[in-house]
Amino acid sequence: MDIMVLQPKPADYPTIRRALSIYKVTSVITGVMLLLLCAVMVMKYAFGVQLFLFTPDGFAKFEPLAPEGVEADFVPQGFDLFKAILIAHGWFYVVYLISNFMLWSPMRWSFVRFLLLALGGVIPFMSFFLEVRTAREVNAFLDSHNGGSAEASTQPQTPEPITEGNV
Repeated sequence: MDIMVLQPKPADYPTIRRALSIYKVTSVITGVMLLLLCAVMVMKYAFGVQLFLFTPDGFAKFEPLAPEGVEADFVPQGFDLFKAILIAHGWFYVVYLISNFMLWSPMRWSFVRFLLLALGGVIPFMSFFLEVRTAREVNAFLDSHNGGSAEASTQPQTPEPITEGNV
């Protein structure tokens, strides 16, 4: 029994190129945000500190975690950088998932492939490796099915002038 693999439609090639550009940017930003989040978690749970910016004591200050049971009484002054990184990664992960969908859908990949791309935003370093592999694969497909690079496909084709030799 042969399983038919769906191929992208030629009309979607320009959409795929745009989606790939967006995916590449969002995957790098998501990967960096995830690494920052991992660093925050290590500092919080391994060293028991949080980082606050713009405190009365200076630009940045590490504060020890509040003892359990008195968290409400412990309100350090300043901007909680750890919480900001956590929230920013969460929201940007949503943007990353949208960019994954924008690429996955016209490429007509399996749902498992979408899940693999989605894991790139939650497993450290994975988004960087997936970005390189996915960009290489998509560009190779488009180049082999679209007659060259994006620049070649967007240039208008001018007919060859008629001369005595090619009539």
